[in-house]
Amino acid sequence: MTELSRPERLYAGYIFDMDGTIYLGDHLLPRVAEVIGLLRERGATIRYLSNNPTKDPAQYKAKLDNLGLPTPLEDIVNTVVSTVNWLTDNAPDAVLFPIAEEPLIRALRDAGFRLSEDPSEIDIVIASYDRGFDYRKLQIAFDTLWHHKRGILVQTNPDRYCPFPGGRGEPDCAAIVAAIEACTGVKCSVNFGKPDPIMAKEALHGLNIAPADAIMVGDRLATDVSMGRLAGMSTALVLTGDSTLADSAALADTEQPDYVLHTLDQLIPESVWAES
Repeated sequence: MTELSRPERLYAGYIFDMDGTIYLGDHLLPRVAEVIGLLRERGATIRYLSNNPTKDPAQYKAKLDNLGLPTPLEDIVNTVVSTVNWLTDNAPDAVLFPIAEEPLIRALRDAGFRLSEDPSEIDIVIASYDRGFDYRKLQIAFDTLWHHKRGILVQTNPDRYCPFPGGRGEPDCAAIVAAIEACTGVKCSVNFGKPDPIMAKEALHGLNIAPADAIMVGDRLATDVSMGRLAGMSTALVLTGDSTLADSAALADTEQPDYVLHTLDQLIPESVWAES
Protein backbone atom coordinates (compact mmCIF):
# COMPACT_ATOMS: atom_id res chain seq x y z
CA MET A 1 0.00 0.00 0.00
CA THR A 2 1.85 3.07 -1.22
CA GLU A 3 -0.86 5.66 -0.50
CA LEU A 4 -3.09 6.60 2.39
CA SER A 5 -6.55 5.03 2.11
CA ARG A 6 -9.56 4.70 4.39
CA PRO A 7 -12.53 2.35 4.76
CA GLU A 8 -15.77 3.24 3.02
CA ARG A 9 -17.96 1.32 5.45
CA LEU A 10 -18.33 0.52 9.12
CA TYR A 11 -17.57 -2.97 10.48
CA ALA A 12 -19.41 -5.03 13.07
CA GLY A 13 -16.19 -5.58 15.04
CA TYR A 14 -13.09 -3.48 15.61
CA ILE A 15 -9.96 -5.12 17.04
CA PHE A 16 -7.52 -2.46 18.20
CA ASP A 17 -3.90 -2.74 19.14
CA MET A 18 -3.24 -0.39 22.04
CA ASP A 19 0.25 1.11 22.36
CA GLY A 20 1.00 3.11 19.22
CA THR A 21 -2.61 2.88 18.04
CA ILE A 22 -4.81 4.05 20.92
CA TYR A 23 -2.14 5.75 23.01
CA LEU A 24 1.58 6.47 23.09
CA GLY A 25 3.04 6.01 26.54
CA ASP A 26 0.65 7.79 28.88
CA HIS A 27 -1.04 9.99 26.29
CA LEU A 28 -4.16 9.25 24.26
CA LEU A 29 -3.55 9.76 20.54
CA PRO A 30 -5.48 12.48 18.64
CA ARG A 31 -9.24 11.96 18.19
CA VAL A 32 -9.16 8.42 19.58
CA ALA A 33 -11.89 9.16 22.13
CA GLU A 34 -14.14 10.53 19.37
CA VAL A 35 -13.55 7.44 17.21
CA ILE A 36 -14.29 4.97 20.00
CA GLY A 37 -17.33 6.96 21.11
CA LEU A 38 -18.78 7.05 17.60
CA LEU A 39 -18.20 3.33 17.05
CA ARG A 40 -19.91 2.45 20.32
CA GLU A 41 -22.83 4.74 19.42
CA ARG A 42 -23.19 2.88 16.11
CA GLY A 43 -23.30 -0.46 17.93
CA ALA A 44 -19.89 -1.75 16.88
CA THR A 45 -18.17 -4.33 19.05
CA ILE A 46 -14.72 -3.27 20.25
CA ARG A 47 -11.88 -5.36 21.55
CA TYR A 48 -8.40 -4.20 22.58
CA LEU A 49 -5.41 -6.45 21.96
CA SER A 50 -1.80 -6.45 23.14
CA ASN A 51 1.22 -8.72 22.82
CA ASN A 52 2.61 -7.29 26.06
CA PRO A 53 2.37 -9.78 28.99
CA THR A 54 3.86 -7.43 31.59
CA LYS A 55 0.36 -6.14 32.43
CA ASP A 56 -2.86 -8.08 32.92
CA PRO A 57 -6.27 -7.04 31.52
CA ALA A 58 -7.23 -5.29 34.77
CA GLN A 59 -4.14 -3.08 34.50
CA TYR A 60 -4.93 -2.25 30.88
CA LYS A 61 -8.52 -1.46 31.84
CA ALA A 62 -7.29 0.93 34.54
CA LYS A 63 -5.06 2.67 32.00
CA LEU A 64 -7.80 3.02 29.39
CA ASP A 65 -10.27 4.22 32.02
CA ASN A 66 -7.78 6.83 33.24
CA LEU A 67 -7.22 8.01 29.67
CA GLY A 68 -10.93 8.66 29.26
CA LEU A 69 -11.91 5.41 27.51
CA PRO A 70 -14.15 3.49 29.96
CA THR A 71 -13.71 -0.14 28.95
CA PRO A 72 -15.32 -3.40 30.11
CA LEU A 73 -12.70 -5.86 31.33
CA GLU A 74 -13.89 -8.51 28.85
CA ASP A 75 -13.01 -6.20 25.95
CA ILE A 76 -9.29 -6.53 26.70
CA VAL A 77 -7.20 -9.48 25.52
CA ASN A 78 -3.45 -9.75 25.82
CA THR A 79 -0.89 -12.53 25.90
CA VAL A 80 -1.54 -13.20 29.58
CA VAL A 81 -5.05 -14.25 28.51
CA SER A 82 -4.04 -16.18 25.40
CA THR A 83 -1.22 -18.02 27.19
CA VAL A 84 -3.33 -19.11 30.16
CA ASN A 85 -6.29 -20.12 27.98
CA TRP A 86 -4.18 -22.19 25.57
CA LEU A 87 -2.42 -24.00 28.40
CA THR A 88 -5.72 -24.64 30.16
CA ASP A 89 -7.16 -26.18 27.00
CA ASN A 90 -4.08 -28.10 25.84
CA ALA A 91 -1.86 -28.85 28.84
CA PRO A 92 -3.93 -28.51 32.02
CA ASP A 93 -1.71 -30.84 34.07
CA ALA A 94 1.66 -29.53 32.87
CA VAL A 95 4.31 -28.31 35.30
CA LEU A 96 5.41 -24.88 34.11
CA PHE A 97 8.54 -22.77 34.33
CA PRO A 98 7.54 -19.24 33.31
CA ILE A 99 10.35 -16.83 32.48
CA ALA A 100 7.97 -13.96 33.02
CA GLU A 101 6.92 -11.02 35.11
CA GLU A 102 4.36 -11.08 37.93
CA PRO A 103 1.11 -10.55 35.93
CA LEU A 104 1.60 -13.77 33.94
CA ILE A 105 2.96 -15.72 36.91
CA ARG A 106 -0.02 -14.65 39.02
CA ALA A 107 -2.50 -15.56 36.26
CA LEU A 108 -0.97 -19.02 35.86
CA ARG A 109 -1.17 -19.67 39.60
CA ASP A 110 -4.75 -18.39 39.72
CA ALA A 111 -5.63 -20.81 36.90
CA GLY A 112 -4.38 -23.70 39.06
CA PHE A 113 -1.08 -24.50 37.34
CA ARG A 114 1.88 -25.80 39.29
CA LEU A 115 5.03 -23.76 38.73
CA SER A 116 8.49 -25.16 39.32
CA GLU A 117 12.18 -24.35 38.98
CA ASP A 118 13.18 -28.03 39.13
CA PRO A 119 14.35 -29.01 35.61
CA SER A 120 13.65 -32.68 36.31
CA GLU A 121 9.89 -32.07 36.51
CA ILE A 122 9.23 -29.11 34.21
CA ASP A 123 7.00 -29.91 31.23
CA ILE A 124 6.82 -26.49 29.57
CA VAL A 125 9.29 -23.60 29.58
CA ILE A 126 7.41 -20.37 28.91
CA ALA A 127 9.55 -17.57 27.51
CA SER A 128 8.04 -14.12 27.92
CA TYR A 129 8.86 -10.41 27.96
CA ASP A 130 10.78 -10.50 31.24
CA ARG A 131 12.85 -7.52 32.40
CA GLY A 132 14.17 -9.70 35.23
CA PHE A 133 15.68 -12.30 32.87
CA ASP A 134 19.05 -13.48 34.12
CA TYR A 135 21.57 -16.33 33.82
CA ARG A 136 19.85 -18.34 36.56
CA LYS A 137 16.63 -18.50 34.55
CA LEU A 138 18.54 -19.38 31.39
CA GLN A 139 20.30 -22.20 33.27
CA ILE A 140 16.97 -23.68 34.40
CA ALA A 141 15.65 -23.60 30.84
CA PHE A 142 18.90 -25.13 29.58
CA ASP A 143 18.87 -27.92 32.17
CA THR A 144 15.23 -28.71 31.39
CA LEU A 145 15.44 -28.76 27.61
CA TRP A 146 19.03 -29.88 26.99
CA HIS A 147 20.24 -31.82 30.02
CA HIS A 148 17.01 -33.60 30.96
CA LYS A 149 15.74 -33.67 27.37
CA ARG A 150 12.21 -33.01 28.56
CA GLY A 151 9.52 -30.43 27.99
CA ILE A 152 8.83 -27.94 25.24
CA LEU A 153 9.61 -24.26 24.75
CA VAL A 154 6.74 -21.84 24.10
CA GLN A 155 6.58 -18.05 23.90
CA THR A 156 4.02 -15.43 24.86
CA ASN A 157 4.83 -13.22 21.86
CA PRO A 158 7.31 -13.02 18.98
CA ASP A 159 8.29 -9.34 19.29
CA ARG A 160 12.01 -8.57 19.01
CA TYR A 161 11.71 -5.28 20.89
CA CYS A 162 9.11 -3.14 22.62
CA PRO A 163 9.11 0.40 21.18
CA PHE A 164 8.85 3.45 23.42
CA PRO A 165 7.85 7.05 22.59
CA GLY A 166 10.74 9.04 21.20
CA GLY A 167 12.27 6.15 19.30
CA ARG A 168 13.67 4.22 22.27
CA GLY A 169 12.85 0.62 23.07
CA GLU A 170 13.97 -2.47 24.95
CA PRO A 171 14.50 -6.15 24.13
CA ASP A 172 11.29 -8.17 24.11
CA CYS A 173 10.39 -11.86 24.25
CA ALA A 174 12.17 -12.88 21.03
CA ALA A 175 15.52 -11.99 22.58
CA ILE A 176 14.90 -14.41 25.45
CA VAL A 177 13.68 -17.14 23.10
CA ALA A 178 16.81 -16.67 20.97
CA ALA A 179 19.06 -17.15 24.00
CA ILE A 180 17.29 -20.38 24.98
CA GLU A 181 17.24 -21.73 21.44
CA ALA A 182 20.94 -20.90 20.96
CA CYS A 183 22.15 -22.91 23.96
CA THR A 184 19.67 -25.80 23.82
CA GLY A 185 19.09 -26.32 20.12
CA VAL A 186 15.38 -26.61 20.94
CA LYS A 187 13.06 -24.49 18.82
CA CYS A 188 10.05 -22.67 20.19
CA SER A 189 6.97 -24.72 19.29
CA VAL A 190 4.01 -22.45 20.15
CA ASN A 191 3.44 -18.69 19.99
CA PHE A 192 0.54 -17.17 21.95
CA GLY A 193 0.75 -13.65 20.52
CA LYS A 194 0.07 -11.79 17.30
CA PRO A 195 0.28 -12.75 14.47
CA ASP A 196 -0.48 -16.33 15.51
CA PRO A 197 -4.00 -17.73 14.94
CA ILE A 198 -4.12 -18.46 18.69
CA MET A 199 -4.32 -14.73 19.35
CA ALA A 200 -6.75 -14.15 16.48
CA LYS A 201 -9.06 -16.76 18.00
CA GLU A 202 -8.87 -15.00 21.37
CA ALA A 203 -9.58 -11.65 19.72
CA LEU A 204 -12.83 -12.89 18.19
CA HIS A 205 -13.87 -15.28 21.00
CA GLY A 206 -17.44 -14.75 22.10
CA LEU A 207 -18.13 -11.91 19.69
CA ASN A 208 -20.35 -13.88 17.27
CA ILE A 209 -18.76 -11.91 14.43
CA ALA A 210 -17.34 -13.48 11.29
CA PRO A 211 -13.73 -12.46 10.52
CA ALA A 212 -14.90 -10.81 7.28
CA ASP A 213 -17.08 -8.46 9.35
CA ALA A 214 -14.17 -7.40 11.59
CA ILE A 215 -11.16 -5.16 11.06
CA MET A 216 -7.79 -5.35 12.81
CA VAL A 217 -6.29 -1.91 13.44
CA GLY A 218 -2.70 -1.49 14.58
CA ASP A 219 0.64 0.24 14.10
CA ARG A 220 2.83 -2.83 13.41
CA LEU A 221 2.82 -4.66 10.10
CA ALA A 222 4.53 -7.83 11.33
CA THR A 223 2.10 -8.47 14.18
CA ASP A 224 -1.16 -6.49 13.94
CA VAL A 225 -1.64 -6.41 10.18
CA SER A 226 -0.24 -9.89 9.61
CA MET A 227 -2.56 -11.43 12.20
CA GLY A 228 -5.64 -9.73 10.82
CA ARG A 229 -4.81 -10.79 7.28
CA LEU A 230 -4.11 -14.41 8.26
CA ALA A 231 -7.38 -14.51 10.22
CA GLY A 232 -9.45 -13.27 7.28
CA MET A 233 -10.16 -9.83 8.73
CA SER A 234 -9.77 -6.52 6.98
CA THR A 235 -6.66 -4.69 8.16
CA ALA A 236 -5.71 -1.08 8.77
CA LEU A 237 -2.24 0.25 9.51
CA VAL A 238 -2.23 3.50 11.46
CA LEU A 239 0.94 5.58 11.14
CA THR A 240 1.09 6.75 14.75
CA GLY A 241 3.45 4.06 16.03
CA ASP A 242 6.06 1.66 14.76
CA SER A 243 5.58 0.88 11.04
CA THR A 244 5.80 3.52 8.31
CA LEU A 245 4.26 4.07 4.90
CA ALA A 246 7.60 3.05 3.36
CA ASP A 247 7.54 -0.19 5.36
CA SER A 248 4.11 -0.97 3.95
CA ALA A 249 5.12 -0.12 0.39
CA ALA A 250 8.05 -2.55 0.64
CA LEU A 251 5.74 -5.51 1.24
CA ALA A 252 4.39 -7.81 -1.42
CA ASP A 253 0.88 -6.92 -2.56
CA THR A 254 -0.57 -9.95 -0.76
CA GLU A 255 0.95 -8.83 2.57
CA GLN A 256 -0.08 -5.18 2.57
CA PRO A 257 -2.84 -3.76 4.75
CA ASP A 258 -6.20 -3.00 3.20
CA TYR A 259 -6.04 0.56 4.54
CA VAL A 260 -3.32 2.95 5.68
CA LEU A 261 -4.35 5.75 8.02
CA HIS A 262 -2.41 8.83 9.02
CA THR A 263 -4.43 9.06 12.25
CA LEU A 264 -7.15 6.90 13.75
CA ASP A 265 -10.03 9.24 12.83
CA GLN A 266 -9.51 8.18 9.20
CA LEU A 267 -10.80 4.75 10.19
CA ILE A 268 -14.30 6.24 10.06
CA PRO A 269 -15.76 6.84 6.57
CA GLU A 270 -16.15 10.52 5.70
CA SER A 271 -19.87 10.03 5.18
CA VAL A 272 -20.26 8.76 8.75
CA TRP A 273 -18.36 11.72 10.19
CA ALA A 274 -20.65 14.01 8.20
CA GLU A 275 -23.72 12.39 9.78
CA SER A 276 -22.41 12.59 13.34
